[in-house]
Amino acid sequence: MKILVLPGDGIGVEVTREAVKVLRAVTRGRALELVEAPIGGAGVAAAGDPLPAQTLALARASDAILFGAAGVPGDEALPYEQRPGASLLRLRSHLDLYANYRPIMLFPELIGASSLRPEIVGGTDLLILRELSGDAYFGEPRGVEVRDGRRHGFNTMAYDEAQIARIAHDGFRAARQRRRRLCSVDKANVLEVMQLWRTVVGEIGREYPDVELTHLFVDAAAMHLVRQPTAFDVIVTGNMFGDILSDEAAMLTGSIGMLPSASLNEAGRGLYEPSHGSAPDIAGKDLANPLATILSVAMMLRFSLNQPEAADRIESAVQHVLASGLRTADIWSEGTTKVGTRAMGDAVVAALSGTTTKTITKS
Repeated sequence: MKILVLPGDGIGVEVTREAVKVLRAVTRGRALELVEAPIGGAGVAAAGDPLPAQTLALARASDAILFGAAGVPGDEALPYEQRPGASLLRLRSHLDLYANYRPIMLFPELIGASSLRPEIVGGTDLLILRELSGDAYFGEPRGVEVRDGRRHGFNTMAYDEAQIARIAHDGFRAARQRRRRLCSVDKANVLEVMQLWRTVVGEIGREYPDVELTHLFVDAAAMHLVRQPTAFDVIVTGNMFGDILSDEAAMLTGSIGMLPSASLNEAGRGLYEPSHGSAPDIAGKDLANPLATILSVAMMLRFSLNQPEAADRIESAVQHVLASGLRTADIWSEGTTKVGTRAMGDAVVAALSGTTTKTITKS
């Protein structure tokens, strides 16, 4: 199995290093070929391009991709194709990684780290399925122009029915494997593109009579996520709304440093990454939480590499480490032991030898 490792920038380098240690430990190196390549700011430094041609070629030839983070301070001021932070969007587009799975599961050991009261957040276990190929992130036209002496910025939020239908099918299938409830999130009361979204999702829903379909406007969904998160099973939504809602939902788990993700194409090939960014303010200080990246490795083993038992072992090892009281700074609380990035990765590796099975991703 060929795995491309893209550490990228900032804390991406640190958390990816720990995730690779865990991957090697759980598979004991069997039938794995890991190749590392630059992306983001590292890509610019190596080849003058945030997504070097060689990196893209390796990505196309890989069975799975482990991604760290991309982005450097000030890159938003650069043209889109030159932005380190945009390299991930370009890679998603080239590989048609249209479906982003973000499981939101609160480990009981972290209930005190959540921003919400325990009686509200306890038992949270939901999946956000975010469409990645369309919306304002890729719509045309886009840009900034001077008109009548004033600057105008514009982006195009666009979806066609085929894009909506395929992510809707994924949402219903994921719900069938969980608690058979799908909530589609849109803004159909204001945006025509979201009216089409709601219509198409409803049409697809008739093919899945065993799944309960509901609809929420995105502002209402944001409110309900913090009011009653346990009411959700699977949420399916567009690119921009999914980006925002999943970061909000990350705080249900205690920290965005706990949120793994998988981005898949129709062939089932995937890119696996933590949901956080490059965090340059803490890069190189051994402060970053590697658990989201480690849990992303578990998703890789389950979805792309057909090793569900190894995935279960990683998830159990993470829970074992949390139960032992070890915490990185973002999830630390009184009575627990604060450790750095390396120590947390080492603890998960050590726990792999004697953990019990507990699966946290059910999609």
